[in-house]
Amino acid sequence: MADSAGIQQGSPAIGAAGLVPAAPGAGGTEGAAGGSARIAVKKAQLRSSPRPKKLEKLGVYSSCKAEGACKCNGWKSQNPPPTPPRTDQPSSTVNLQEPCRSCSHTLGDHVTHLENVSEEEMNRLLGIVLDVEYLYTCVHKEEDADTKQVYFSLFKLLRKSILQMGKPMLEAQESPPFEKPSIEQGVNNFVQYKFSHLPSKERQTIMELAKMFLNQINYWQLETPSQRRQRVPNDDAAGYKANYTRWLCYCNVPQFCDSLPRYETTQIFGRTLVRSVFTVMRKQLLEQARQEKDKLPPEKRTLILTHFPKFLSMLEEEVYSHSSPIWSQDFLAGASGGLIPNHTVISAPPVARPLYYSPSPVSVDPSTCGSVSPARKTASVLEPNPVGEKRKPSEPLPHEENKRPRVVGDIPMELINEVMATITDPAAVPETSLLSAHSARDEAARHEERRGVIEFHVIGNSLNQKPNKRILMWLVGLQNVFSHQLPRMPKEYITRLVFDPKHKTLSLIKDGRVIGGICFRMFPSQGFTEIVFCAVTSNEQVKGYGTHLMNHLKEYHIKHDILNFLTYADEYAIGYFKKQGFSKDIKVPKAKYVGYIKDYEGATLMGCELNPSIPYTEFSVIIKKQKEIIKKLIERKQAQIRKVYPGLSCFKEGVRQIPIESIPGIRETGWKPIGKGKELKDPDQLYSTLKTILQHVKSHPNAWPFMEPVKKTEAPGYYQVIRFPMDLKTMSERLKSRYYMTRKLFMADMQRIFTNCREYNPPESEYYKCANLLEKFFYTKIKEAGLIEK
Repeated sequence: MADSAGIQQGSPAIGAAGLVPAAPGAGGTEGAAGGSARIAVKKAQLRSSPRPKKLEKLGVYSSCKAEGACKCNGWKSQNPPPTPPRTDQPSSTVNLQEPCRSCSHTLGDHVTHLENVSEEEMNRLLGIVLDVEYLYTCVHKEEDADTKQVYFSLFKLLRKSILQMGKPMLEAQESPPFEKPSIEQGVNNFVQYKFSHLPSKERQTIMELAKMFLNQINYWQLETPSQRRQRVPNDDAAGYKANYTRWLCYCNVPQFCDSLPRYETTQIFGRTLVRSVFTVMRKQLLEQARQEKDKLPPEKRTLILTHFPKFLSMLEEEVYSHSSPIWSQDFLAGASGGLIPNHTVISAPPVARPLYYSPSPVSVDPSTCGSVSPARKTASVLEPNPVGEKRKPSEPLPHEENKRPRVVGDIPMELINEVMATITDPAAVPETSLLSAHSARDEAARHEERRGVIEFHVIGNSLNQKPNKRILMWLVGLQNVFSHQLPRMPKEYITRLVFDPKHKTLSLIKDGRVIGGICFRMFPSQGFTEIVFCAVTSNEQVKGYGTHLMNHLKEYHIKHDILNFLTYADEYAIGYFKKQGFSKDIKVPKAKYVGYIKDYEGATLMGCELNPSIPYTEFSVIIKKQKEIIKKLIERKQAQIRKVYPGLSCFKEGVRQIPIESIPGIRETGWKPIGKGKELKDPDQLYSTLKTILQHVKSHPNAWPFMEPVKKTEAPGYYQVIRFPMDLKTMSERLKSRYYMTRKLFMADMQRIFTNCREYNPPESEYYKCANLLEKFFYTKIKEAGLIEK
């Protein structure tokens, strides 16, 4: 990505729609660029003055050196300037022999210590002098008590450093950085966590948005503690005030007073600060961008008006989520993660989010992920183990571990990465048509959304807030779409529900007008949402909009922890809902929805249960990548088989079946016979047998590391190493729900536990040994039960 693609360091605006930060003092009425520029000009003028003029200026801030131990700490003119001093006008010429109004000693007596000082040191002190005068003005003009106190403290600090000819050093209990990971690192982790699976060009767009966001925070004006108390009365006032004070001292004031060391906000603050400003900042940025959209350059318009809002919405989820992995200091984004600071251009990092489906926390919503598996139990991987047996997740596996047994069907990650490099290389694999026979239903719609052709917004009417003209126009548009596409529904009924404050509608916007939507009502206490209307205008159908609409609705509900949909579908809609994962098998208990939703005559009640680990809007892309990987692996395997065998002719001779292993060339493909055993046909008998085996395994003395899922707090970074977690508790739950329809499913999950343990822990560890012993015991029990041959 070229430098011109992003906003450069020091730019306080997003295109033409950015907010200009205010300078300290005067209630923020002075522009940052103007204030700092005027100070810089005055410093340059003063530093270019003759040496006597410099001595005159410094004498005002120097203690008297005359004999007799004079206690005067600064020369004062007989004709004092107005208070406060005017920083925008040159001071009057002063004679070195002119006496001080306080101690009567001459100005020369105050500057004797400066006679042999170098020009460079004198210029440094003069810079501090002008910063002192500027802060003096700020103290007098500032109305906020907390801000005034900070300005005054900095004023005294700089004044003291002039008297002592030292460098200003802020005295604080903590020094930067104040929180780890920093905002900059957290945003970098977010980009890798959510977008590393995208193609290179789209990933560059995301990186540009990330740089834009970081730049805005670095120039953002924090609201004062008193303003925040009025807006958020129940917030942590003391914590915010501490961060506000730090921000003033280390980030804001140093923009104008360069005598103080300056830090970027995004590099010394972390999640706590970004949480306190994100909501207000996002609202103001987007509102100003919309108001000034006509002033935006064409090349930035789509980026800022379309992509930036969605980027902020996704980031907001991670900022306020209590279990987001991007704020972990042990976040592992791949083999070589790079930062995305707003002043650095980097190459895209390796893939962090798998292109294959994984139920691990690397998914849409980490806060709602299900069971995760242990490879061991410990208080924390950051704490030393008594026998020193932990291997950090980031350390490479020893060569010997490559020989460990793997689950049947596992493919080495080295081979996967090699194949991925092939299928993602645009030179090797040409782009397929969006509307080819193998395209997903929502592929064209997804590409239109990325290009900014269509937008998705969840909107609704409100009785508590001032009506928004645009939202009201969209609601009217939705009412028209539903009325035209659902002619058997009374128009008054549609209007009442669309404008009902209890209902919301996911609207599809194209060229500023509504072309479709899904009207729904959420019942959080009951754990489901009722879908009331779903329609796309007739001339925009068969473009995948309906599927993409439903996928967006699914992700919206996963974010809000509602994982069940219910709807009454008429005969024309049953086919659509079946394609979206709905069925007549309702997972929600009847007591939960009876009396909450209305019955419709001639309609069929259908339900859909959401999986919080599935990224629905990108799911078809992941499946497509899976297919491409498998296809490439098959092609590679076929290329390795040199010999071509003739076709089987035995069936023409009346043979009805033959053993698989007798097929010529079958073993060369890598096929191996699986241990034969008795597959129990009776589900109850299978359940009873597996339950007995599982109880024996859980009772084994070496089963303790695998009893429950590993907690993220105990092993940060564990789920970036282990992609398919499993544990005995999860297996017990699956057994109770009759998930194990065959012995192979049960054995695969158990083998996964042992494989994960050996994947994560070194061979000399206690956990590695437990896995080996328990695995041997498990297969003994399986053989005793007759599920595999002895």
